[in-house]
Amino acid sequence: MSHVEEYVEVNVPLRTAYNQWTQFEEFPAFMEGVERIDQRTDTLTHWVTNVNGVRREFDAQITEQLPDQRVAWMTVDGETRQAGLVTFQPIDASTTKVVLRMDWVPEGLAEGAADKLGFVKRQVTGDLKRFKLFIEGRGVETGAWRGEV
Repeated sequence: MSHVEEYVEVNVPLRTAYNQWTQFEEFPAFMEGVERIDQRTDTLTHWVTNVNGVRREFDAQITEQLPDQRVAWMTVDGETRQAGLVTFQPIDASTTKVVLRMDWVPEGLAEGAADKLGFVKRQVTGDLKRFKLFIEGRGVETGAWRGEV
């Protein structure tokens, strides 16, 4: 099992950052390698990814969702095994710290090597930076799901 934890400070209120993160179908706009996410139910998403020519599909279940605090998930079906948690912490009224933690099982030699070389850590760091640019550039979320799981 491999692990990564990264964070970014975004210059939007906590509620705005959290609301945007609940819009999973928008992830391809800032997550490199994510082709598509379909929200199947309030707690089930279907992902299609393509990272360095390796295309994968998997389902992820939202295991915990507390508005303005956290969203946790784990894969339940498909070609990828991972779990993660994103938390939202207010810095002040207009700035939020977004912390992303992920655990995953690298598949095969290539993924194992990429993991050891820090590829996933760089990917997560880049995705968080792109999230920052995305939400700050808009200034307002594209939608929200305020349900609790």
